[in-house]
Amino acid sequence: MTQTARLYGGSMYELAAEEQLTDTVMEQMNEIRQLFRENPDYMKLLGEPSIPKAERTGMIEAAFGNQAERYLVNFLKLLCERNILMEYAGCCDEFTRRYNADRGIAEAVVTSAVVLSEEQMAALKARLEKMSGKTVSLIQKKDPTVLAGLRVELEGKQLDGTVQGRLSSISRKLNELIV
Repeated sequence: MTQTARLYGGSMYELAAEEQLTDTVMEQMNEIRQLFRENPDYMKLLGEPSIPKAERTGMIEAAFGNQAERYLVNFLKLLCERNILMEYAGCCDEFTRRYNADRGIAEAVVTSAVVLSEEQMAALKARLEKMSGKTVSLIQKKDPTVLAGLRVELEGKQLDGTVQGRLSSISRKLNELIV
C-alpha cells in the first residue's frame, strides 16, 4: 500500500467515523471496489487523461450519486480529479485496517489445498480468536501447492501447519544439530 493510499484512506475513515458512518461507508467502498475489479475498462476510462476531468467526475456522479453515501461519492471524485483513482483499492485496505483496529478485529488469511467446510472454518475461527483475544475475520485462499494442512497469516505472523512447513522445520533442526 502506498503512502497516498494510507493518507487518503485514513482521511476517509476519520471523516466516516466523525459522521458515524463507518459501517455504511465500508460496505459501500467494498461494493464499489468489487465493481471496479469486475469492470477494469471503467477504471481505465475514469483515468483517461484525454477525457476532461469534469466529464469523468460526472460519470462517477451518474454511476454512484444516488446509491452511495455522499461522502464516498465525493471521495471518488476527488481521487479522479487528482488522477489517483488507481489508489482506490489501497484506500479501501487502509479504511478496513483502521475499521478493524477500532473494533478489535483481526484479519486472518487461511491457505489450504482444498476449500474448507463451514464447520472447519468455524472451528479454526474459534481457535484463532482464543489465541489472539480478538474477533477474527477469516479470508480463505485455495492453493494447490499446499500439500496438506493449513497456512494461516494473522496479524503479521505466519502459522504454518502444512506438511511442507513441518518438513522444512525438521530439516532446519537437523541442520542445526549437524553443524
